[in-house]
Amino acid sequence: MSAEENNLKITNFSWQIDFLERNVLEDDYLKKAARLFDPILRAEKVNLARLNKPLIIGINGAQGSGKSTLADYIKSYMCAEGHSAVSLSLDDFYLTREERFQLSRDTHPLLATRGVPGTHDIALAMNTLDRLSQKIGTVTIPRFDKSIDDRHSKEDWEIAQLPIQLILLEGWCLGAKPQPADSLAIPVNEFEKNHDSNQAWREYVNKALATNYQSLFQLVDKWVMLRAPSFDAVYRWRLHQEEKLIKKILTQGKPLPPEIMQPNEIKRFIEHYQRITESTLIDLPKRVHYLYHLDEFREITKHERPIP
Repeated sequence: MSAEENNLKITNFSWQIDFLERNVLEDDYLKKAARLFDPILRAEKVNLARLNKPLIIGINGAQGSGKSTLADYIKSYMCAEGHSAVSLSLDDFYLTREERFQLSRDTHPLLATRGVPGTHDIALAMNTLDRLSQKIGTVTIPRFDKSIDDRHSKEDWEIAQLPIQLILLEGWCLGAKPQPADSLAIPVNEFEKNHDSNQAWREYVNKALATNYQSLFQLVDKWVMLRAPSFDAVYRWRLHQEEKLIKKILTQGKPLPPEIMQPNEIKRFIEHYQRITESTLIDLPKRVHYLYHLDEFREITKHERPIP
């Protein structure tokens, strides 16, 4: 093996180590990813050369399904292969805490809680994607800090160097469709029954999903879905997600902020997501290019291509 080939091998292995450490994962993830994801990535690399713009891959998955990890893996893989890529989360485009507070006063108290359609700055998201499609310059990418429930200051936004070949956009409601008006009349859980008795909140959310969110979703070229077995699994996954966040904060030597949620708070929090999550689990699978079925332990049990 030549010195150049050896250096390339070390470099390629280095990104895998960094990826595992960044996501607090075991080596086993890489073995599964090589079998399940790498063939797709090799196929999609062909599209990078064909398009005269960045390829946008949208990743849908319920909370805690592993969509952020998958987006990071794809980005790391592609960058190691010499392609320029950025990873965005719909979460990064949440309205600021102050903006949501104002929205809750003007429209409905539940809109103070981040998460549902109507609590994102979709104009900012679309503007960011548009700027990432340019050929020259740099683009600042918003980032959201869940530990303080607010957007990072602009000084801490990520800077992307253009041109970009691949954009990954992940989100729990990415690709979701609005529901018929009559289906909103029946609460899906006690939370909706007790806190949205006149269905004003869910009507606002549904209207938001039906309008500018669909405009954003139409920008996606290829769709990936990590399909949860049920909404019941999401609570357990979200608990694990919060545990990882706590571990990350403590590793950084920082005190835990008051915004960190306890199990009972997480249960109430995810009830905001139940209606759209359950609808998406039924409706979205037939509309994606790459579908991965997860079991209760987030293991992929089956994968298929509804859209070839």
